[in-house]
Amino acid sequence: MKRLVVLTVGKTHSGKTTFARALEKELNNACVVDQDNHAAFLNTFYEKLLPKHGPNTLKHALSQLIVDYAKEHSDCHFIVCNANRSKKGRAYLLEEVFPRKQFVRILVHFDLADKVLLERVRESNRSTNIFRGSYANFEEVLVRQLNESEQQDITDPTKEEADHLFVIKDSGDVDVVMKEIVRLAEGLGESDDQS
Repeated sequence: MKRLVVLTVGKTHSGKTTFARALEKELNNACVVDQDNHAAFLNTFYEKLLPKHGPNTLKHALSQLIVDYAKEHSDCHFIVCNANRSKKGRAYLLEEVFPRKQFVRILVHFDLADKVLLERVRESNRSTNIFRGSYANFEEVLVRQLNESEQQDITDPTKEEADHLFVIKDSGDVDVVMKEIVRLAEGLGESDDQS
């Protein structure tokens, strides 16, 4: 049976983690893969092993290990809760890691207004233990992400990238999108029953 993979796309504090956790509760047999959790774990227990500069290759390796293990040893649906703002990065995940022949690929784009995100980061009490030292707070992360938006590879997802694309513009869209994803998962089981 095919499984779902749901990739969140969006800037910091757009609601990706809250959505992923809520969807995990609604979607039978789902697993959230959240690199912020992996970063917090590594920063807490393996800080001396973290790269001093450049990409956090240890975090990426840990995430890859978890995904590979879950693909091999479970039949879970995946909810990949990251920013996923790079078109090239999404293509790698959707074509190489979660190929169409094994997964129904879903993108959920959190497209909230920048002023809303700025208010959220200024009021945030979220732990910064996911940072390696480059940032002091989430406002700095948001400013970097806003500046990155001008780069060619940082693009909004399009419906051609995956099997399904949902766009969340405000919190009122969340329940509708979650229900549609659950319906898609239920449809996977029904298509197996008919074959």
